[in-house]
Amino acid sequence: MLCWKDELRNNIRTIERLKDYVTLSEDEERALRKIVKRYPMNITRYYASLIKKDDVNDPIKRMSVPSIEELEQKGFLDTSGEKQNTRLVGLQHKYPPTALVLATHYCATFCRYCFRRRMVGASKKEVMKNINDVLSYLEKHKEIDNILISGGDPLTLDDDVLEEMLLAFSSLRSLALIRIGTRIPVVFPQRVTESRLAKIFKKTVNCGKQLHIVTHFNHPREITKESRLCVRQILRCGVPVHNQSVLLKGVNDSLETLSNLFNKLVAIGVDPYYLFQCRPVKSALHFQVPLARGVRIVREARKNMSGLAKRFKFVCPTRKEK
Repeated sequence: MLCWKDELRNNIRTIERLKDYVTLSEDEERALRKIVKRYPMNITRYYASLIKKDDVNDPIKRMSVPSIEELEQKGFLDTSGEKQNTRLVGLQHKYPPTALVLATHYCATFCRYCFRRRMVGASKKEVMKNINDVLSYLEKHKEIDNILISGGDPLTLDDDVLEEMLLAFSSLRSLALIRIGTRIPVVFPQRVTESRLAKIFKKTVNCGKQLHIVTHFNHPREITKESRLCVRQILRCGVPVHNQSVLLKGVNDSLETLSNLFNKLVAIGVDPYYLFQCRPVKSALHFQVPLARGVRIVREARKNMSGLAKRFKFVCPTRKEK
């Protein structure tokens, strides 16, 4: 068995390797070769194995495999005003009590609808350069009592790097809560189950800080034996797991899929936290569901959800607020 870092090196990044998992027409193959030059492809072998090879409408494929629709260049690269809310390289301060830290530009799998596609897998210029500068900013701004560590995916960082970062943030008396935004439980659960991450999480909790994982399941088929085990291991560390989904056309834009997803999340111990309206991201507008239709889908889907499953908020992020 490969260690998790070696396994990531075996990710699917070329059209030739992709064809082992997905059936492509000649037109698709030609278009995809153009697209991956502009927006790189990166898929874990685990996540690719969830794709039904001959299903042209497979939701896992739609979220991870480039499509001809990405040649459409309409949309925006910064839909949330991240540039205007950046206070230091790698540190955003949009809401008074919350700071957002961009810890890496890399993800285990590149989502085709990502609102940070301008940087994920492409540019490190927005990533935190000096953690001491960030710590100084947090110490000066006592109104900040929680941070969200994001990226990219922070759980793709080496164990030593992540541990050092978490311990540094845990040393700040003004911080009560540390969140890590990650899609690892969905696309690469082995990262948690086959490494010392659990020990790192426990160590952070033992420092007296609340540590929460915010993950990103979008479809019921992403909830597998492996992802369940991953979530269970995180929960055993005393770390709650929340979920942020995105309403995506052709993926989960039906009341059946949405209600099934949120009910299954609750069943594995994951708290449904947010459902986001898909942002008008450049080359990803084909994922957007009209807002009025989204409201109707959510309203009807809630009728088929348990009380715990329907607690999520359906929100539309903007440059100023949600």
